Amino acid sequence: MRALRNHAARTKSTAVRRAGSWWSSGHLCFGANVTSIITPVKLDRAAGTDLYEQVAAEIRRAIAAGEAAPGDRLPPARDLAAVIGVNTNTVLRALRLLRDEGLLEFRRGRGISVAAEPARGVVVEQARELIESARRHGYRVDEVTELITELW
Repeated sequence: MRALRNHAARTKSTAVRRAGSWWSSGHLCFGANVTSIITPVKLDRAAGTDLYEQVAAEIRRAIAAGEAAPGDRLPPARDLAAVIGVNTNTVLRALRLLRDEGLLEFRRGRGISVAAEPARGVVVEQARELIESARRHGYRVDEVTELITELW
């Protein structure tokens, strides 16, 4: 058990150094790529909200607060997971959610970068809600498009 804890500590330390990030005094810093500090990541494992949604909310908050601007790169998911203290798949799921909202952009060989301001993410989320509601009520795509055009 002791060996496992020591290995975990070394792995976390290596992952943090490799990302150019550090975790100290409850702050997460993305080093040279994102020059500002992301305030403490507060995950409540007892909450009814899934961990990946909490991680996504923290990243969304950081973008909204201007701590990461469009074009800034994020550290690899593995490194973020080590710093936050969650499974890599949890971080990947959060990052995919933010990508689907239009806030992040994934590029092969270039990593993950901030694609837009949170306002765009809000509009994308509301558009998804509209689509879900329209489907539930039996609207076709052309009918929804026509309705939006009339209201615009």
